[in-house]
Amino acid sequence: MKALVLKSVKAPLELEERPPLQPGPGEVVVRLRAAALNRRDYWITQGLYPGIEPPVILGSDGAGKVSQVGAGVGPSWEGRDVIINPGLGWGEMQAAQANDFQILGLPRDGTFATEVAVPASQLHPQPSHLSWQEAAALPLAGVTAYRALFSQGELKAGETVLITGIGGGVATFALQFAVAAGAKVWVTSSSLEKIQRAVQLGAQGGFDYTGESWAKECAKRAGAPELIIDSAGGPGYAALINLAAPGGRIVNYGATAGPPPKLDLFKVFWNQLRLQGSTMGSPADFAAMLDFVETHGIKPIIDDTFPLADGNRAIEQMKTSPQFGKYVLTVE
Repeated sequence: MKALVLKSVKAPLELEERPPLQPGPGEVVVRLRAAALNRRDYWITQGLYPGIEPPVILGSDGAGKVSQVGAGVGPSWEGRDVIINPGLGWGEMQAAQANDFQILGLPRDGTFATEVAVPASQLHPQPSHLSWQEAAALPLAGVTAYRALFSQGELKAGETVLITGIGGGVATFALQFAVAAGAKVWVTSSSLEKIQRAVQLGAQGGFDYTGESWAKECAKRAGAPELIIDSAGGPGYAALINLAAPGGRIVNYGATAGPPPKLDLFKVFWNQLRLQGSTMGSPADFAAMLDFVETHGIKPIIDDTFPLADGNRAIEQMKTSPQFGKYVLTVE
């Protein structure tokens, strides 16, 4: 098998030839046809992620065909086209993941390879309307967006939703899912082009968050959102608290701009706001996300594809976040 291996942080991944994988008890080997990148992969290469232990094969998202099944796995999986749920060991609670929850691609070897070994419990049939590349783009970002919108955000048809940082994988799925659910969706970005792309996907409009008056413009045009989906935090979080409708929900699945410098708790309690965290998704979230995608015929937005050997080029491009949607590696 071939694999892109992280040998040390702040260094390019190295393409290696490794012995073929063998499945352990309860596991399968998937011959991968495509893998997708996530912001997590970039942070790991930069040493900005906990628990980095090289050497490790990165990559959380993948789609392919089951080539081998281990002891205790039903033979019906062999030869099937599948996508992989990258969340390992969620635990028994729907409300939050267990302490030993892991994401495929660190510490366990991931999908930047020609094959991967995973527990059979992580497999789902590939949605029939998706290509290999589209299927590979779906798992991590798709389940994160689904949980943030529905399980945690409790989105209802007709509500106004504000999604910050459109163009990222999770934000783009959140836009597609919210539009499909009948919400009125607005977005923010520092790129007019990305806002225009979002409108083409069904957004009502968008706002350049680098402008001083963007929040006032949002309040004037969009009103007060019942739900805000955010991944940034940081100084801009105060504007979200000001914008949210009374009784509204603000769901955060990241904090790329760091913690807010201050939190106006008076506005939080007086307006009966709910500040909700969200990370990845449970097995139930993943299954519900796949059902939603198939029911609505949703196709992931792929910005660009690269051969496996060019994975470093894709990771380097993520440094400045130019993409709208997902970067995908094709695996031959």
